[in-house]
Amino acid sequence: MSTRRPPAAPAARPRRPERRASSTRPARSDGAPRHGLARVLSKAGLCSRTEAARWIAAGRVTVDGRVINNPEFPIVDGRHHVRVDGQPLDAPRRIHLMLNKPRGLVTTAQDEQGRDTVYRCFDDAGLPWIAPVGRLDKASEGLLLFSNDPQWAARLTDPATGPDKTYHVQIDAIPDAAQLQALCTGVEDEGELLRARRATLLRSGDKTAWLEVVLEEGRNRHIRRLLAALDINVLRLVRVAIGHLPMGALGKGAWRELSQHDLDLLYAAADGAVAPP
Repeated sequence: MSTRRPPAAPAARPRRPERRASSTRPARSDGAPRHGLARVLSKAGLCSRTEAARWIAAGRVTVDGRVINNPEFPIVDGRHHVRVDGQPLDAPRRIHLMLNKPRGLVTTAQDEQGRDTVYRCFDDAGLPWIAPVGRLDKASEGLLLFSNDPQWAARLTDPATGPDKTYHVQIDAIPDAAQLQALCTGVEDEGELLRARRATLLRSGDKTAWLEVVLEEGRNRHIRRLLAALDINVLRLVRVAIGHLPMGALGKGAWRELSQHDLDLLYAAADGAVAPP
């Protein structure tokens, strides 16, 4: 007599991995581009992205009537209605300014050390949010651009599309031809190649001289580091032009809005790469 074996137990089904919340935004089936809420506010020219994040965290921003506290909340152009303090998200008029930056001011909106910033020059001017287009360090002076158009600013500061910058530099030496050539040949400093597009002697005295230095792109403390590599110290550094746009007779700490002619000079210097606003 044969014994019957019990039926084999069914094979265990493999467990599906648990779904975890994705940190990336799901793609829309219609492929419509989406951008984070803080980025949308910044691109509209209302404020910086950091400031937009503060507004959102403070509950000042609504999307389709609902308060949103997530700065990365995805927005689809034309499908969401964004308001700030109850007001529609209407882009402000694009503004382009030039400032003759005084020495001693920091090129930032807020300084952690409490130092005076370039925004002191715009006190009580009633301007919308504007941001510096490029930088000048605290000890440097001269032409500094501002705008509330992030795309325009990005293209002006891009080394591939932006114009040259011209500086007048007072130094504590009388350079010879070999030193001026060395400025254009360039030096290696902290892993960066620093060089000038052009360096010429403007005038000299007994112990000091003024140079005109033209840069294609400006790295942090570019001219100061370049000259220091040749054992030359900078006594004064003034940016006098950006592309074909000169600072002109603008007084120290004074500013003015750029005219269409000024903008045309910038566009021409960038070989048409910077499109008009």
